Amino acid sequence: MSILVGRKAPVFTTQAVLQDGEVVGDYDFGDAINGKYAVLFFYPLDFTFVCPSEILAIANRTEHLREAGCEVVGVSVDSHWSHNAWRNMPVDQGGIGAVPFTLAADMTREISTAYGILADSSDSYYPMGVSMRATFVIDQSGVVRYQVVTDEPLGRNMDDVVRMVEALQFFEKNGQVCPAGWQSGDGGMINTPDGVASYLSENADKL
Repeated sequence: MSILVGRKAPVFTTQAVLQDGEVVGDYDFGDAINGKYAVLFFYPLDFTFVCPSEILAIANRTEHLREAGCEVVGVSVDSHWSHNAWRNMPVDQGGIGAVPFTLAADMTREISTAYGILADSSDSYYPMGVSMRATFVIDQSGVVRYQVVTDEPLGRNMDDVVRMVEALQFFEKNGQVCPAGWQSGDGGMINTPDGVASYLSENADKL
């Protein structure tokens, strides 16, 4: 797995189902996120188990992220037709419903490979390998600022993805760094020795 934090996020063009349900063959990720923040998340497969819980969790937070100027895009190695079928299946039947963000297809595994999160086929149930559970937060300049990967049985906390977007925006606006457990509405820390001492003197017991 490669570390992309601090580097330009790889862009791609692929088949996808857009947030309005339109199926397209030329979704341009670079164009879609140009000048925006972005949450790009990968998951192993459609019609599986942990994956729909994560997808619905980020779907429930997409409007909030969009209000913050953040595009949300999901990717797996399934086809766009598989994505479309899953979106058209009701949640109470194991589907994900009409989620409000784009689901991109990575049938060639090129996108997952570019992001360094294609599972080794020898360590997977699937002979061609699938995407790991990976999340990337990308800033308005197209640079990856946050990256996390979990193993297949471990679902992500999508509230923390939102928190990372808000923390990034707080830092960009105020120039203060965000200490452990920072939440929207909290103050930051001035990144000097005096700033650290001042912050810790007031907050060490709460960390």
